[in-house]
Amino acid sequence: MGFAHAASKRATCDRQHVGAVIVVDKQVVATGYNGSVRGLPHCDEAGHDMESGHCVRTIHAEMNALAQAARRGVAVGAARIYTTASPCWACFRVLVNAGIESFVYDQPYRDDEHRERIQQVARQLGLEVRALKG
Repeated sequence: MGFAHAASKRATCDRQHVGAVIVVDKQVVATGYNGSVRGLPHCDEAGHDMESGHCVRTIHAEMNALAQAARRGVAVGAARIYTTASPCWACFRVLVNAGIESFVYDQPYRDDEHRERIQQVARQLGLEVRALKG
C-alpha cells in the first residue's frame, strides 16, 4: 500500500489524489495515479472538466495502472491491485475482465452507491475486495 500512496502523490486532479499498484507473484508490475489522457492538459494545468459531479478530464488510477501494464505487455491475470481508494463500479468491471482477482484498498471511495454491488459480484466470482484494515 505504501507504493500506492507514493503513486497518489503524482496525481494531477486535486479533487482526490488516488494511487494504484498492480502486483503479480509479489512483484509490482504497474503503477497508476489519477490524471488526464496522455498528451492532454491535466486538471492542475487547465482546471476541472465537470459532468454530473465528476471530473471527466481525469482517468482513475486503476485504469492508468492497467494501461501501463498493457503498454508494457505485462499480463495481469491472477493479480492483486492495491489502491488508496476503493474501486468505482466502472473500474472494478474492467479490472475483473482484465484478470485482477484481489482488490485491497485503504479508504472507501466517497459514498459510492455501487459498493454493495461490487461486493455482491466479488462474492459470486470468488474475488477478494477488502479494506487494508478490514
